[in-house]
Amino acid sequence: MRRLARLVLAAVAAVALAACGTSAADVRPVGSASASRYAGAELTEPYTMPEATFTDHDGQKFDLRTGSDKPVVIVFFGYTNCPDICKTTMSDLASALNRVSPETRAKVQVLLITVDPQRDTPTVLKTYLARFDPSFIGLNAPLDEVKKVAATMGVVIEGTTKTADGYEVTHSTQVIGFDADRKGRLVWTQGTSIGDFKNDFEKFAATQG
Repeated sequence: MRRLARLVLAAVAAVALAACGTSAADVRPVGSASASRYAGAELTEPYTMPEATFTDHDGQKFDLRTGSDKPVVIVFFGYTNCPDICKTTMSDLASALNRVSPETRAKVQVLLITVDPQRDTPTVLKTYLARFDPSFIGLNAPLDEVKKVAATMGVVIEGTTKTADGYEVTHSTQVIGFDADRKGRLVWTQGTSIGDFKNDFEKFAATQG
């Protein structure tokens, strides 16, 4: 089973790393032995939410472990100048949560951790997230700290690529679902459908009280 978990994580990392200008069309969700329960990959060796303090989009300190009182925390690493993948992911998460029951919605908090803290100030993050769902929380910290936290969740932040408008950030695009104990138990890869997110959120939230 440990070997299976390692293989699943390796596959997730392989398909999830992409520059934000890369098309999502060729990326498919990765499942595990428990794929009959969830569309996303259920990790047999879950991540542990690290101890870290960020600045949220209101300019307040936010403890990654205790900052939300919701039993389910959904984490995505992205940035506001991303030309496509980040926008699509945030839109899909918002659409999925608009379709779940009120009971499920009350249990779920979405966090966007910026991989571009220089440009993504709290004000920029707040304005950006309001377009998708004002309840989503944007988090900013020095890039070195972001990279450390990302690494504990299997997320890679490679660096920047110059573009005509500035630069893009190459980073992993998976979404991680944490439970009430702040264990990361589910991973969804780029290309997961809104319907799959919705169904998984309902099933996962139902296990969290």
